[in-house]
Amino acid sequence: MTEIITEQPSKYNHLEKMSVDELITHINSEDQTVASAIQKKLPDIGRLIGAAEHRLKAGGRLFYIGCGAGGRLSVLDKIELPNTYGIEKGIINVILSGGEENLVLAREEAEDEPQDALNQIQAFGVTSDDFVIGVSASGTTPFVLAGMKTCRALGVLCGCIVGNPNSPIAAEADYPVEVITGPEFVTGSTRMKCGTAQKMLFDMISTTLMIRLGRVEDNKMVHVRLINNKVVDRSVKMMMERNSALTDYDFVKAAIVQTGSVKKAEAYLQEQGILKETLK
Repeated sequence: MTEIITEQPSKYNHLEKMSVDELITHINSEDQTVASAIQKKLPDIGRLIGAAEHRLKAGGRLFYIGCGAGGRLSVLDKIELPNTYGIEKGIINVILSGGEENLVLAREEAEDEPQDALNQIQAFGVTSDDFVIGVSASGTTPFVLAGMKTCRALGVLCGCIVGNPNSPIAAEADYPVEVITGPEFVTGSTRMKCGTAQKMLFDMISTTLMIRLGRVEDNKMVHVRLINNKVVDRSVKMMMERNSALTDYDFVKAAIVQTGSVKKAEAYLQEQGILKETLK
């Protein structure tokens, strides 16, 4: 590695002497640099997504391997996708240091346990049909590095999201994404800018994949699961917008509740001869 930029001293000194207005102004200023750092890496991000898409369309799975803030953010992304896009659980997975069951315990010490990564990879049955993305701010995390090396030995295609250039983890990746957000406002606190970049990247990767896998039509979540009244109402209005012949709210709602989603309701009504054409 040339340097660990994420560990360099903050360019702001004596934070404890700053007013609230000064603190939030400086934090906001630093946050504004994150999107531009990601923009510089869009070609790399596109290549990673393309490779993951190919694996998923062939029946493989996507795995994130991570620790700390980045690992926990990847869990958040994973748990939201089945409800939002109606995919089956198990398509997107997270190998989290200390185990996903210990998420709220924030077992930061587990990032130094390489064997834990190997055990989880074996338990998940990761194969060359899958795609793995290592997540590490430093690019050196032992848990993630061990997991990447194990996956490479199994013939698994790997990508990574790291916050430093020329890292050991990036060296193990077929599709490295190095988003350099610079020193943190609080020195070494990579839950800040680096974590913000990771969250933006997870959103970008998973949303693009879901669209490419046909889980979105036009700009609508046509496979969203009916998890609450708000989503049911949104789904009814969505279906009526897509199908101008449907004007009875209660009828459409009954069809959606009976079948479980907009797409399933449309297919059901088409089978019944009630609906002939869907606008997309």
